[in-house]
Amino acid sequence: MKVKRAAKAGFCFGVKRALDMAERTVETSSAVSLGPLIHNQQVVKRLAERGIRVVNNLEEVKSEQALIIRSHGVAPLVYQRAENKGIQVVDATCPFVQKAQRLGAESAQLGRQVIVMGDKLHPEVQGILGWAGEHAIPIQTVEEAQELPFYLHLAVLAQTTQLAENFEGIVEELKLHTEDLTVHNTICNATAERQKAARQLAEEVDVMVVVGGRNSANTQKLASICAERTKTYLIETAEELENIWFQESRTSGLTAGASTPDWIIEEVYKKMSEMNEEEMDMTSWDKSFQELHLGARVSGKVVKITNDEIFVDIGWKSEGVIPIKELVVTRKTRLEDLPSIGDEITAVVLRVENEAGYTVLSKQQADEEKAEERLRKLAESKEEIQAKVVEIVKGGLVVDVGVRGFVPASQVQLGYVEDLNQFLGQTLRLRMIEFNPSKRKVVLSQKIILAEEQVIKRRNLLETLKEGDVVTGVVRRMADFGVFVDIGGMDGLLHVSDIAYARIKHPSEVLKIGDEVEVQVLKFEQKTRRLSLGLKQLKVSPWIQAAEKYPVGSLVQGIVVRIATFGAFIQLEDGIDGLVHISQLADHRVNKVEEVLKVGERVNARVLECKPEEKRISLSIRKVIFDAAQTEDVLALASQSEGEPVTIGDALGNTNFTEKSEE
Repeated sequence: MKVKRAAKAGFCFGVKRALDMAERTVETSSAVSLGPLIHNQQVVKRLAERGIRVVNNLEEVKSEQALIIRSHGVAPLVYQRAENKGIQVVDATCPFVQKAQRLGAESAQLGRQVIVMGDKLHPEVQGILGWAGEHAIPIQTVEEAQELPFYLHLAVLAQTTQLAENFEGIVEELKLHTEDLTVHNTICNATAERQKAARQLAEEVDVMVVVGGRNSANTQKLASICAERTKTYLIETAEELENIWFQESRTSGLTAGASTPDWIIEEVYKKMSEMNEEEMDMTSWDKSFQELHLGARVSGKVVKITNDEIFVDIGWKSEGVIPIKELVVTRKTRLEDLPSIGDEITAVVLRVENEAGYTVLSKQQADEEKAEERLRKLAESKEEIQAKVVEIVKGGLVVDVGVRGFVPASQVQLGYVEDLNQFLGQTLRLRMIEFNPSKRKVVLSQKIILAEEQVIKRRNLLETLKEGDVVTGVVRRMADFGVFVDIGGMDGLLHVSDIAYARIKHPSEVLKIGDEVEVQVLKFEQKTRRLSLGLKQLKVSPWIQAAEKYPVGSLVQGIVVRIATFGAFIQLEDGIDGLVHISQLADHRVNKVEEVLKVGERVNARVLECKPEEKRISLSIRKVIFDAAQTEDVLALASQSEGEPVTIGDALGNTNFTEKSEE
């Protein structure tokens, strides 16, 4: 087997600079690093031996210690707090990261909404967000970009280790969310070159080995790129290499992440090269055991089952054993679902003979090898499959795709999933987004399929939607000023003033998230894709019958709902308010409305004017007072003239009078 190295691999400029600065610092003073200096536990261990301890917060730093800021960088607040505590700071932030921080800060100062493409949990992204201000938004996928609203001014930049093609896709989507987009391509050239070299080498070899920290973002991306082209294994040290990986392989490739030192790369290269000779020795050894060797596929019957192991008769001098835990796809697998005595099992040999003399077998590996080709094709074709949810775990769902598949919570559906338990036992529509057989890693997504369908619906809506259309949607988000309704691929704003004819203070008084509503398209701007919706417009306006219900001169009753300097608004019914001008509040001069009325008070008023076409009713409390006073005068006059008690009705019916002047 020939071993080839990638043209670009190992430490990048930023990481090497950070290590050099750390080693120079520890020569003259005690030092600590805020978080691991790089994502490589072997290097971190060596640094610890040199005296550079890792701390997670400034409270752990002593005043006499130097604080090393790692190449990922930090937010401005960290520098301020360190200065306040009198801590010496050695800033080893990568210059490329510093550039991204500076551009983020400048964009925010110019009033632009800053979008940072990258893993929001990654320390580099968290640091950039700190510089870009509290309103900066991290996203990682085109689907997340599609969920963003429209902004007047946008600026986008990227985590330095992101893939260029992914960044370009997000940029294209963001162009639909603003008329003013500033693009800062902050992806490190060294990262792009390393990824390009790994991609080219992976296309030439049978097996790729990627060396680096498993928690390193750039190393994970290298492994992902290589896995798309050939069988790939991600390791941290040479000790993890397995002979079985290279069986039937003529050439193998080797690359390394930016956090991998040269000495680890050399150890891996040396061991891979030595495996050529080991394979030749294994071949001669295997001749006497053709039927049973490392990696061989064997079949046999279950002859014994204990709490920990299943024993299988494989026709060898001793039985084969399979750990029970290896057969448990989920933690909730029942014992009755496991193989029974007499069942035929196919497994792969992990060890020909253990300390107890048994052959160690793996049924899981046999199942995975059987499913690997099918899963690999699915990963390449992106074909949709269906799988049942068999377990709920931290961060997502476990599905059965022949092997244990994982659906992250963020990939279950388009919106946020509050309770994953609702999906247990359900069959999901899925697409493979990551497949790494060497790590037994199968990651799937239903969200991608739903997002694609949403894009199609959205495109159809854009082509057919027009003002006046009545559509059905679901309330997705709520704010003080209204709710956002998903009408099938597109969100529209249902303003609080268009929810009901009655005055409401908050949308939650009428709607809740998840409600299905029928709304009318009030306004739709094709260019900006801004969509305004109405709910009350589909209901009969109370003003239609206002002229009949509130004729001029009629006596009405209502509640004071709002007070202004010029008068008070009286709610007569839901959706209809009448105005009592300050001059019509009393039979005397009123300087302030609050002197005679308060919100919530029930009052009687006389209709002075009713104009439904203008949605206006003018009321008078003064008129009611005047009428009441005149009624008393009439009653008194009638009693005096007749000499007997009379009713108000009698008095008004039998007496003619002229209304007094209101002056």
